[in-house]
Amino acid sequence: MSDSVVLLRRKVQDVSLAMQDSTINSVITLATIEYGKGNIETAQMHVTGAKKLINMRGGLQAVMQTSPLTARMVSWVSMLIIGIPQFDTQDDQGNGDGVSPIPEWSIPQTADPPALSEADLDPETWNVFSRLYGIFQRAKRAPLPLLRLHALTCFVVHRLLTPTEPPSALSDCVRCAMVLYMLILQGPIYYPHAAIMHKTTAQLVTQFQDRARLRASSPLELWLVAIGLVASHGTPFNKVLQEEARVHSTFLGLHSWNDTSVLIKSVLWLEAPQTEMVFQSHWDMALGHDCPLVTFGSVQSAPFNDGQEASIDFQTETGCR
Repeated sequence: MSDSVVLLRRKVQDVSLAMQDSTINSVITLATIEYGKGNIETAQMHVTGAKKLINMRGGLQAVMQTSPLTARMVSWVSMLIIGIPQFDTQDDQGNGDGVSPIPEWSIPQTADPPALSEADLDPETWNVFSRLYGIFQRAKRAPLPLLRLHALTCFVVHRLLTPTEPPSALSDCVRCAMVLYMLILQGPIYYPHAAIMHKTTAQLVTQFQDRARLRASSPLELWLVAIGLVASHGTPFNKVLQEEARVHSTFLGLHSWNDTSVLIKSVLWLEAPQTEMVFQSHWDMALGHDCPLVTFGSVQSAPFNDGQEASIDFQTETGCR
């Protein structure tokens, strides 16, 4: 390991070598290794180094032209290590430097989401929500490959975690839920995203509690709770969201995920059967059904297999009674 670090330092000091994709890959990989050891400051120092190398190359899009994987890995991993996005996003048409949208992002919308309207949300939140809704609707006919889903997740999370102005309470709930849902859909890639999940879930629950007297049971509330349930697995917030699930289910006369899923899917949903098993197990357990919990599996080193869904760890049979 020490020999590798010495070699990397030599490459960084040589401008011609420092400009190579392999050097940037090595620096950001070293950052993840140090972060995994608990050496946070050292990891952050390597992230700073990777960003400087990106700038020397002319920006993230310049690297994207030669190695899309390197560009995505640096932007994603640096965000996970620092805790906030380290790169801007391009605009909706793919102009400027930064994390780029997928081609489907700029396709005109043919139908508005039924659960929300433009008047309900701040412009930035509505823009992301409505475009995601259109992409997910089209994915029913032509499913998104995993690599495309990762690129979409990277763009959406970067865009939503860097709002230009403070969102309203409802917009912040929807913003947090979209971040969490994209992370859930993708699953952990390159490095665990538990820290960002926990921070965003805490913000979602806080907004839930602040809005308690203003909320009425609806498909939107069910969708927010369902995402929070899965995202809060293993945290103190989970009990709060289990109670939310029970309250809304009782009010609407819903008894299981099978009753509820149609309403939840009407809000914003990407069909992914394995991921739905995770949602179903968390929801049905919250309602008191005797069923095992389905959770996500280990981190994927990279999203190379386009036909593969996020890794799932099936602890036992998935049927609920």
